[in-house]
Amino acid sequence: MKKLAFFDTKPYDRESFDRLNGGRYDIRYFETRLTAAALPLADGCDAACAFVNAEIDRAVVEGLVARGIKVLAMRCAGYNNVDFKAAWDAGLTVVRVPAYSPYAVAEHAAALLLSLVRHIHRAAARTRDFNFSLAGLTGFDLHGKTAGIVGTGKIGRIFAGICQGFGMRVLAYDAFPNPATGLEYVDLGRLWAESDVVSLHCPLLPETRHIVDAASLARMKRGVVLVNTSRGGLVDSDALLAALRDGAVGAAGLDVYEEESDWFYEDRSDVTRQNKTLSLLVSLPNVIVTSHQAFLTREALANIASTTFANLDAYFSGGPLENEICYRCSGAARPVNADCPRRAASGRCRPPRPRAAGTV
Repeated sequence: MKKLAFFDTKPYDRESFDRLNGGRYDIRYFETRLTAAALPLADGCDAACAFVNAEIDRAVVEGLVARGIKVLAMRCAGYNNVDFKAAWDAGLTVVRVPAYSPYAVAEHAAALLLSLVRHIHRAAARTRDFNFSLAGLTGFDLHGKTAGIVGTGKIGRIFAGICQGFGMRVLAYDAFPNPATGLEYVDLGRLWAESDVVSLHCPLLPETRHIVDAASLARMKRGVVLVNTSRGGLVDSDALLAALRDGAVGAAGLDVYEEESDWFYEDRSDVTRQNKTLSLLVSLPNVIVTSHQAFLTREALANIASTTFANLDAYFSGGPLENEICYRCSGAARPVNADCPRRAASGRCRPPRPRAAGTV
């Protein structure tokens, strides 16, 4: 039976993976996230499984391979935390879960938006103290407003449909526009200028890092509502804080934060030395921060587990790897594998390699 080192385990992870495992893998669950310091936990294992906040740099890649691990199963869609050149050089195959529940993330973005524009979070806090005053809770109708959606993959398109259901006009931006969506694609300058709501649904790449910064915020409508359920690094947090303080941004709903790896997924309530910018953001009445929970639905957890197992089954059986990510295929910073000749021939970008002699 293959042994799987499962990092950053939460109770809901263990429940969903144990339910679907069926005795296929000997899963060794660890609460710590995958970092260089955690590598000894993977000793004797055949594969590793990590989450979005792992730090998979060259040292981690080489440490996994040195232990005989040749496949890393990311149980998430994002992969900006993985050094893919190091993975290619070391012979580590990386697979992921490209889509687990786009509805979960899009619906969470809508929940943040509705809570902000109708001040639900503030009203709920008041009524717990039996304060039923309506002062300061005036919101605005979404109907007739313009939503600017950056990124029109599955999640972005579903969120666009939700906005259209509210009677909103939708503007879209994507580096690779898809005319089949029927959306009105515009450049970023126009999207910033015309949108009452801006929602981010694009990956974090070198070209999208801080796509929302002081310059882009200055081009947006005064009082714009910003929602980010994608990646924290898309937003310059200090610039956003400044814009919130002077009223340029009316409200922000953030499920992600650019320095979240040291804070999210754990109870940090007793830590006295907090992240300054994050502390200031969560203290503002027009900001809602959730701890990267947009994916967290029963359906999504089941899909994550089933796809992760399917990825591992395919790897160890020598079958095609539908969800492999390969650096070599594109020769660029953004790993893609659509045009890889090796993939066309075998269904995977590199063949499975035997464990090194002498390893367990």
